[in-house]
Amino acid sequence: LALQLVLEAARDANVQRFVFASSSSVYGDAERMPTVESEPPRPVSPYGVTKLAGEHLCHLYTSRFGVPIVALRYFTVFGPRQRPDMAFSRFISAAIEEREVEVFGDGLQSRDFTFVADAVSATVAAAERGVPGETYNVAGGAQATVLEVLGLLGELLGRQVAVRHLAPVPGDARHTGADIAKARRDLAYSPQTGLRQGLVAQLSASAASPIG
Repeated sequence: LALQLVLEAARDANVQRFVFASSSSVYGDAERMPTVESEPPRPVSPYGVTKLAGEHLCHLYTSRFGVPIVALRYFTVFGPRQRPDMAFSRFISAAIEEREVEVFGDGLQSRDFTFVADAVSATVAAAERGVPGETYNVAGGAQATVLEVLGLLGELLGRQVAVRHLAPVPGDARHTGADIAKARRDLAYSPQTGLRQGLVAQLSASAASPIG
């Protein structure tokens, strides 16, 4: 309902672009990786379903009412000032306080991690030159497992990060990985910050002691 109200306002205001923040969650457990935008969406979580529903609503407003909407499917964004309930924030907080990091499942699930500044540049580019009606993957090309992320975090802190495994979360996709060729072509999008560099930035912005 909130999205539809905003779309109605955008329709009345005759906006030049409307950028919808979607998610890689719409793919669910994609059959092919790296995953292209034409891959049939198969969300496995309520969150993914809501994002896909939002995409459908946006496409309707583009095709029926001419609202110039560009949808971006972000892949696991991280970086400074991340919400405290998100994975990297929780990992860093626990590691700094030398508490066990709680990991859902075996930790071998992987994600295509995207640094926040790269997500911002893609969003600005979509607002400036995205093709109305099109959907773009936005990813950083920094694919790693959760355990690899924690290993890197321990390396940066100069000590091993203790891990406690919990039961897997239902609806959590096993792997994600994006093909960003379309965003490169239409948006001139090129991620600039890899996983290590981005993790250093997030650590530095936290209340951490100096990185070892």
